[in-house]
Amino acid sequence: MKRIAIFLAAASLFVGCSGNSVIDRPALVARNNPHLNQIDTMASLTVGNGCFAFTADVTGLQTFPELYSKGVPLGTMSDWGWHSFPNTENYRREEYLKSFDFGHGHEEVYACQLKDPRGKGASDYFRVNPHRLHLGIIGFEGLEASGIERIDQTLDMYDGVLRSSFEYEGSAVKVLSSCDPDKDMVAFSIGNPARTPVVLRFPYPTGAHADDAMDWTRDELHQVAVLSDADGVAVLSHSLDQTTYYVKLSYQGAVLSQIGRNALRLVPEGDAWSFCAEFCAESPEAEFEDAEASRQASKTYWNKFWNEGGVVDFSDCTDPRAAELERRVVLSQYLLAVNCCSSNPPQETGLTYNSWFGRPHMEMIWWHQSHFALWGHEDLLERTLPWYESVEPVAREIARRQGFKGVRWMKMTDPWGGEAPSNVGSFLIWQQPHIIYLAELLYRAKGDQAVIDRYFPLIQSTAEFMADYVSYDSENDRYLLKGCIAAQETLKADKTVNPPYELSYWHFGLSTAQLWRERMGLERVSEWDEIISKLSKLASKDGLYLAAESEPDTYSTLAMYSDHMAVLAAVGVLPQTPQVDPALMKNTFDWVYDNWNWNKTWGWDFPTTCMNAVRLGEPQKAINALLMDQRTNTYLPNGHNYQDARLRCYLPGNGGLLTAVALMCAGWDGCTEKNPGFPKDGSWNVRWEGLKPLP
Repeated sequence: MKRIAIFLAAASLFVGCSGNSVIDRPALVARNNPHLNQIDTMASLTVGNGCFAFTADVTGLQTFPELYSKGVPLGTMSDWGWHSFPNTENYRREEYLKSFDFGHGHEEVYACQLKDPRGKGASDYFRVNPHRLHLGIIGFEGLEASGIERIDQTLDMYDGVLRSSFEYEGSAVKVLSSCDPDKDMVAFSIGNPARTPVVLRFPYPTGAHADDAMDWTRDELHQVAVLSDADGVAVLSHSLDQTTYYVKLSYQGAVLSQIGRNALRLVPEGDAWSFCAEFCAESPEAEFEDAEASRQASKTYWNKFWNEGGVVDFSDCTDPRAAELERRVVLSQYLLAVNCCSSNPPQETGLTYNSWFGRPHMEMIWWHQSHFALWGHEDLLERTLPWYESVEPVAREIARRQGFKGVRWMKMTDPWGGEAPSNVGSFLIWQQPHIIYLAELLYRAKGDQAVIDRYFPLIQSTAEFMADYVSYDSENDRYLLKGCIAAQETLKADKTVNPPYELSYWHFGLSTAQLWRERMGLERVSEWDEIISKLSKLASKDGLYLAAESEPDTYSTLAMYSDHMAVLAAVGVLPQTPQVDPALMKNTFDWVYDNWNWNKTWGWDFPTTCMNAVRLGEPQKAINALLMDQRTNTYLPNGHNYQDARLRCYLPGNGGLLTAVALMCAGWDGCTEKNPGFPKDGSWNVRWEGLKPLP
C-alpha cells in the first residue's frame, strides 16, 4: 500500500504540469491529418478499429492494388482471418524439434529450422502456416492510374473518415470511406456522375514471408459463392481449402452481379450511392447496414478517442523539428489504434500487410501496446492481454519441453499460441517479462484490484519460469543468464552469458511479481528474493557496458555494435536497478550515441536510445536520438515508420515513439522535473494532457 501511495502521489504531481491553457484537441489532430494531391504508393491511408483495417489508395477504395504492392499495400485484414495450405506431407510439429544442452542441468528442446529434408520440410511448413489472409479488394472498375487527376484526399483522423475526391475523364468523383468501430465493416458513400462500377475481387494467399498476401494466379483453388441477395443485402462466402469466411454487402442504389469465380460487380443506378462490406468469420444475419449510420458511429468513437486519451501539443515550440515530432506522435496514435489492439497480439506491420507471414512477434508486444496504458487508452491494452490466458497451456508445454517450471512465452506465434520454428526466435527470452510489465502498467492506469486478481496467476507462472531459468554461479555467489539469444540478435545462444537488458528485465520482472504477491496479501517467495539480490551486475570493460559478459570485444568489432543497442534498454525502457552503475551507463550511452552503426538499426532503437538519455538527464541528446536522420527512423506521409524495401511500415517504431514521448513528458516514479525529456532552453515549450509516468 505504501508503494501504491507513492505512485499515486507521483501521478498527481504531473496533473496540470503540462501548461496553463487547455489544448485544442480537434485543431491538434486536424493540422496533422495526412493530405494528398498526387498518387504516392508509400502514402496509402487506412481506416480501422484495431481488430480490422482497410487500406485505400487515392480513390478512397482499393482500385490499384498492383501499383501499391511494393509501397504500403492495400490491405483488408482482420485478427481472425487466417489460413493454412494443405499439409500434404503430413508434417508434425515434433519433426522440427532439436535438443540442446545450455548448462541448465537438463536437456532443452527447441523449435528450430532444420536442414535434413524431413525436418526442413516440417519447419518450413509450420513457419508459413497459418498465415494471415487478405480478405478482399474493393475498387473502381476499369480506371487507369494515369487518368486520375485533381486528387484531393484527406484522412480526417478526428472523425475517423477518409475523404477522397478526384477527376477521371472529366467526371468528378467523391468518396467517403470509414470503418465501423464495433464491426469488421467498411462503409462507402460515393458521388460519381459517370456511375463507375465497383468490383470486389478475392485473392488466394501467397504464403510469402513479406508481401501484400494477394495471389491472383490461383483462381481454381478458391471460390466465392453468393449465398443470398435480397432487399439490398447479399451474403457471400469465400472458401479456400479448409478455410471459409463471409462477406455481407449492404447496398443502396446499385445492382450486384457475379462476374467471375472470385469477383463481383456493383453497378450504381444513380450519381450518388452507398454500400457497406462487412467481413465475418461466421455466417452473418442478412440485416441491412446503413453507411451513414456506420460513419456516425465511427465519428463518435474517434471523437471519444481523441478527447479522452492523452495528447501532446508542440505548437508553442520554436525548435524547427517540433512540428515533425508532433506529426509523428499524432499519426502514430492513430495508426496503432487502427492496427494494434485486437484480441490477438499484432504483427509488426499490423493489419496493413503481411510480414513474417502475418504472425505476431511477442518480443514486440511491449513496443506495440505499452503506450496505450500511458496515453489513457488502457481499454485498448485490455483487449489483448486475455490472449495470454488463452495460450497459457501452450506456453506451459514449451517450458516443460525445455525442462523448466512455469510458462515460457513463445516468440513468433499465431492466434492459438503456436510456436513457429526459428533458429533465432525460439532462443529469445526478453519477451518473457513483457506480460508482467504490461499488466503492471494496466494496473497503474486503472488502480483496480480486479486487474491483480485476473492476471496474478499469469504473473506468477511467468516469474516461476524466470526463477527456474537462471543459473547459480557458486564460485562468485551470483545468479546469471545463459543459453539465450539476446535482444541484440548478433549474439549466439550457446555462447551468450549475462546480456544486460535481459539481466535488468529479470530483476524488474521478479521484483514486480513479488509486489503483486504483496498486493494479493501473500508472502514473498524467498527463492525469488535470493535471485533478485544476487543477480549478476552488468558486465563492463574499459568503462563501458558490454553487449554481454561473454562479449569482451563488444567495442572493437563492427558487427558487435550493429543491430539493437539493447544495452541502453537496461535503463530507459526499464527503471534503474541495482545492477547498473549510472556513471558507467552514462559512458556507454555517450559511446553508443557517437559511434553506433546507426544504418544497421531498427525503428524502435531510436526510442530506446531516447529513453536512456531521458533517464540519464540528457534531454538534448534524447531529442536528437528520437529524430535522428536515418533510413529506419523515416516516417512516411501516412505516419508509418519505414525500414527498408521489405518493411515499408514497422509499427514497433511508432509504439516506441509514443512510449518515449510519455517518458519525456510525464517522467517516471520519483521524477519531479517538469518535462524531463525536453531541453530547458526555451525551444521546447511542450504542453500535454492525460499522460502517465513510467515505473
